[in-house]
Amino acid sequence: MLKQKSLKGSFSLCGRGLHTGLSLTVTFNPAPANTGYKIQRIDLDGMPKIDAIAENVIATQRGTVLGLDDKIKVSTVEHGLSALYAMGIDNCFIQVNGPEFPILDGSASMYVKKIQDVGIEELSAPKDYYIIRHKIEVKDEETGSCITILPDNEFSITAMCSFNSKFISSQFATLDKMEDYATEIAPARTFVFVRDIEPLLKANLIKGGDLDNAIVIYEQKTTQERLDQLADMLKVEHRNADELGYIQHKPLVWDNECTRHKLLDIIGDMALIGKPIKGRIIATRPGHTINNKFARQIRREIRKHEIQAPIYDPNDTPIMDNNRIRELLPHRYPMQLVDKVISIGSSSIVGIKNVTSNEPFFVGHFPQEPVMPGVLQIEAMAQCGGLLVLNTLDEPERWSTYFMKIDGVKFRQKVVPGDTLIFKVDLLAPVRHGVSSMKGYVFVGDHVVSEATFTAQIVKNK
Repeated sequence: MLKQKSLKGSFSLCGRGLHTGLSLTVTFNPAPANTGYKIQRIDLDGMPKIDAIAENVIATQRGTVLGLDDKIKVSTVEHGLSALYAMGIDNCFIQVNGPEFPILDGSASMYVKKIQDVGIEELSAPKDYYIIRHKIEVKDEETGSCITILPDNEFSITAMCSFNSKFISSQFATLDKMEDYATEIAPARTFVFVRDIEPLLKANLIKGGDLDNAIVIYEQKTTQERLDQLADMLKVEHRNADELGYIQHKPLVWDNECTRHKLLDIIGDMALIGKPIKGRIIATRPGHTINNKFARQIRREIRKHEIQAPIYDPNDTPIMDNNRIRELLPHRYPMQLVDKVISIGSSSIVGIKNVTSNEPFFVGHFPQEPVMPGVLQIEAMAQCGGLLVLNTLDEPERWSTYFMKIDGVKFRQKVVPGDTLIFKVDLLAPVRHGVSSMKGYVFVGDHVVSEATFTAQIVKNK
């Protein structure tokens, strides 16, 4: 089972803010398991903290802005969060001394290098993936933007962009393996069209923009006077208005660098989902607005399926078959309620029971409407937990497990003949003095049908 991760140490980066032009410092610190990403404005009274989640995005114009109100906000967070997410960091406490992260060189490379320098620490808590089970899509009919996510074993992205420009009219970029992010995506720089610079300046933005932190695309000819005025506003050298093309001090890293940067931004905005995802994203004409709509939709899906059922493929060979289960458990017909185990770790187990119409309890429960008794669902969960614990013992057949306490029992829907029950049981603490506390869930398909927390004692048979 993969574990959550954080930084081994702290690091800071200094530079100008893209939109404010201020001199800024952002510091990334280790954080405990289940913290997620939190950003603190250390320059404001009370040093308020902002949870980096999609619902706290308050603006998406030329960047992602997180905030609690018009004063407590932080912009241009997407590059730093993209690096954290892609490098597998689940928990980080970020401090910044102003209203935005520094733009640095317009990419995520410096963040990645600092993360690699300080190192990554594995925490004790398991990594809590949200696994995409069906197609989810968010569209914007006005802009033609669309983000779709499909089931996949890993997290991957394809971005397709279309611009009204002969230089980057149509491009695509793909990241199949997150291990390639540092070399294939992180160095991609942000970009802007010359035609968009004046409106951005009038909106009091890009005060810190220059040719060292952005790719500038000049592709609609203007007068020499007008181009000189824009150059003076940006404090960059004048250029010939007849020479169209890319303007920057450093040449393009890739022909599709702009679309790779769009992909970088998508990852930064997906970091606001709050959980690592397993699924394949296909983004058409992405931007921060559609990215945030999509992240919010995924968060709604997560709330609807707060506890996800384990993936069960009946074609896979079980970890424990019926014969092995009978070696570990003393239960026999009609009380053996686990047919096979499909996954087992040091603190978690997943078991299966196929409920048939021939179950003996259906004779009286109930003759006209067969329903599996809830107490037997709890018993089956406990048997799974017993298999988890007994599997670690020598001579497990000489031991039995007995209930000591059952708490928090909930029955959400009935279980009937034909259902396949999937049990997931997790240890809540290490076994001490023969006593084990566990949390168990029973699923039918993607739905939780029952759950309970229980304590059991392992006793040696006489």
